[in-house]
Amino acid sequence: MNMMKTVLLMTGLTLLLVFAGSAFGGKSGMMTAFIFASIMNIGTYWFSDKIVLAMYGAKQVSYAEAPEIHSIIRELSMRAGLPMPKVYIIDNATPNAFATGRNPEHAAVAVTRGIVNLLTREELSGVLGHELAHIKHRDILIGTIAATVAGAISMLANMAQWSMYFGGRRDDREGGHPAVAIIMMILAPIAAMLIQMAISRSREYLADEGGAKIAGNPISLAKALGKLHKGVQMMPMDANPATAHMFIVSPLSGGGFLTLFSTHPPIEERIKRLESMVRY
Repeated sequence: MNMMKTVLLMTGLTLLLVFAGSAFGGKSGMMTAFIFASIMNIGTYWFSDKIVLAMYGAKQVSYAEAPEIHSIIRELSMRAGLPMPKVYIIDNATPNAFATGRNPEHAAVAVTRGIVNLLTREELSGVLGHELAHIKHRDILIGTIAATVAGAISMLANMAQWSMYFGGRRDDREGGHPAVAIIMMILAPIAAMLIQMAISRSREYLADEGGAKIAGNPISLAKALGKLHKGVQMMPMDANPATAHMFIVSPLSGGGFLTLFSTHPPIEERIKRLESMVRY
């Protein structure tokens, strides 16, 4: 279900790009924006592990330095049919974790000291299973594609805005009414961002489900999510909003209307879905 939702959302994002391109700058404008957005995001995708790990001061640890984490990840990786990822620890008291890397062969899992101190071994296994599910599903790639298309739409809107400032306008025969272009200029970037956030939320549900299956205990992951949510609320993390989607629970606070722009589903719904996986 969540996989189908991701496909539909990606299709909608692509159609929005085509429609925005037609309204703003025709095929040439759309291709120009897409190429620039691709160049910007390819670098991020290729070096995503190094960039985000350096951003949070993550330190790679050996088996001797973190035997429990290594043994859990090694066991779960074998179950998932994945290569052993590199293991990193972030010297931060806020409980959280994330996975990164362009593919399973170049993957890394990072955990904070806070999460290691807070969770039981079973709960930590659920969290690490979740992160390995992200790696197995190649969510870094999917997120990069979504960011590229959304970025291209935002660039198109900016190009159209500057064109209006300087009096430039395409001939109406090339497609698009000026009023439609103005409406799209305002709404298209917002719609693209909302769709991008929805894609991120659907991937979190998939990682929860996949992680619970890898670890073999949905309830342990559900308990861990509850603890992590409370831990982040009590001790927020100074995280870059651009990387918030990578963590297992959002390091950012916000509710109400702001949940529309959240990269994570409500924690209560995630726990409810995990609990429903248990067959009595």
